[in-house]
Amino acid sequence: MTNHAKVHDSSRENLVDAYSGKLGGWGWLLVTLSLMMTILTFPISIFMCIKVVQQYERAVVFRLGRLTDKKPKGPGIIFVLPCIDTFVKVDMRTVSFGIPHQEILTKDSVTVSVDGVVYFRVNCPISSVVNVSNAHFSTHLLAQTTLRNVLGTKNLAELLSDREGMSRSMQVCLDEATNPWGIKVERVEIKDVTLPQQLQRSMAVEAEAMREARAKVIAAEGEMNASRALKEASVVIAESPSALQLRYLQTLGTVAAQNNSTIVFPLPIDLMQHFMYRK
Repeated sequence: MTNHAKVHDSSRENLVDAYSGKLGGWGWLLVTLSLMMTILTFPISIFMCIKVVQQYERAVVFRLGRLTDKKPKGPGIIFVLPCIDTFVKVDMRTVSFGIPHQEILTKDSVTVSVDGVVYFRVNCPISSVVNVSNAHFSTHLLAQTTLRNVLGTKNLAELLSDREGMSRSMQVCLDEATNPWGIKVERVEIKDVTLPQQLQRSMAVEAEAMREARAKVIAAEGEMNASRALKEASVVIAESPSALQLRYLQTLGTVAAQNNSTIVFPLPIDLMQHFMYRK
């Protein structure tokens, strides 16, 4: 298995590295004829030989189907021979594309819909032309497959909470896979995770129940603290009768400030018991 992988990798690299500058006798004859035609038809042929490559582009030149150089041409003006030279322009700018919604089955058997966005650029123009037929389209398809493979190994909780870690994992996998194509994956982001409606309702009910339970616990703790404070206050009032009178006057002031038409006169319970005993 290892030997097969080595042979496969070496054959892939030979597409770029194993070029030969020797065109053979017939090749040099065709080159000579092309040069002679260019000289004889000068200056008209100059418009066919001079090509302009933009600052953000590089040109991969082929002469009789072979690479003329291991390095791309440009930017600026490049010279090509008519009839025997062909060239391919490669855009070096960062390209972004959106990954459409993918139905993914998580590790805990939950079906979710996930989409994302990928930013990449061509790092090696020659590899992007020679090693793959359509680098952008291939990267697009590989991103969809990688999204399913990476997120399929995660639980729903990890999928919702650790998006940054999953984005890094996808970036590493994509960058490693597209390196032979001359592609550099700069960034991968997960845009949205859509859950089924039934699962959303279940999670909402669960969150509501947890909040209600927490509210009841907090209320019980408040009642317990209040009862302890009242117990301490009763001890203080029992030791100082004047404190009860002060508390009574303070309560009257509070009631009067809230509702001026209501005045409360508390009666001691001992007085009521005295009238009851007389009967």
